[in-house]
Amino acid sequence: MKRRSLSAGLVGVLMALGGLDHQPFGGLPVMAEKAKADESGKESGEAGRTPSMPMARDPAVAVAEEYEAARRKGTREAFELFIARHGDDPLAEQARAELKRLSR
Repeated sequence: MKRRSLSAGLVGVLMALGGLDHQPFGGLPVMAEKAKADESGKESGEAGRTPSMPMARDPAVAVAEEYEAARRKGTREAFELFIARHGDDPLAEQARAELKRLSR
């Protein structure tokens, strides 16, 4: 009798630690089930949920904005930081020219 209660207790502890809401017996993890549900809704023409992550920004636009911020600031430090971060970008040449102009 002790052996049965020990194994039942062990199973209970394992289930509590594993979390029944994460992976039900004989099923997929909850997130996988939700993903399958979302996909099945798309196939039937239903509107799905909006994505939880925004679309990635265009890196060239981000670099151009950073260059404009450095240009507005107009300091050696701002241009040096831009060149250090984006030394291979074509805008780095303009930043180097601005540095030369500032040193005059």
